[in-house]
Amino acid sequence: MTDDLIKLLNTKVLNYNNTKFIESDPISIPHSFTRKEDIEISGFLTSVISWGRRSAIINKAFHMMELMDNAPYEFMMNSDERDLDIFNNYVYRTFNSDDCLFLISALRDIYQNKGGLETIANGAFDGNILSVITGIRNAIIETPHLLRSEKHIGNPVKGSAAKRTNMFLRWMIRDDEQGVDFGIWKDIPSSSLICPLDLHSGNVARKLGLLSRKQNDWKAAIELTENLRKLNPDDPVIYDFALFGMGVFEGVS
Repeated sequence: MTDDLIKLLNTKVLNYNNTKFIESDPISIPHSFTRKEDIEISGFLTSVISWGRRSAIINKAFHMMELMDNAPYEFMMNSDERDLDIFNNYVYRTFNSDDCLFLISALRDIYQNKGGLETIANGAFDGNILSVITGIRNAIIETPHLLRSEKHIGNPVKGSAAKRTNMFLRWMIRDDEQGVDFGIWKDIPSSSLICPLDLHSGNVARKLGLLSRKQNDWKAAIELTENLRKLNPDDPVIYDFALFGMGVFEGVS
């Protein structure tokens, strides 16, 4: 870790970890709400479909919120099976109406009967964020579903980097007072988070010498985060902003 690398990363964090980042990022969807549960539900659903063009992700996520009258928590708590018909034609790339109906049904069960996503996360946390990802995933797949739908919820136990779940957890847990991440889950420390790893951040991390593993899998996400912890033990995923920004906005690869 050279001084030049540390200076570069910290500079890029300042460039991207600010409210100007929100408008063009999927995090803009949960930022359109103020109620904690609305932020959680909209954030989770948005994270699940967060691949592809960011403008398309944002449009389809807002559409999903509109189908729930822009009141996702109220919808989860008060809807019945007949109300789910509004999702029968929902499609985003390989995420189809069956997948959407499954996730909405799973979240209804989680909020009506299991205390919500934060309750599940806190109950599963054993000091390792893997337990949280697995706990949330297990709670979701308890709802009857087609096997194909499970591909939308990353499974680190089988090697997935679980990029989208790690991104969601960053949103909920990390609070840097810059107005981007929410920090509304207080019982799990930011130090335990794993950096969301995708093609862009992986390529930048390798170019900067922060990642040697070639596959963008769970082992790579762990390797990258361990190196970032050397720079900031309390808040390693702050550098997600730098890696993502350099890859997406600056074309570094």
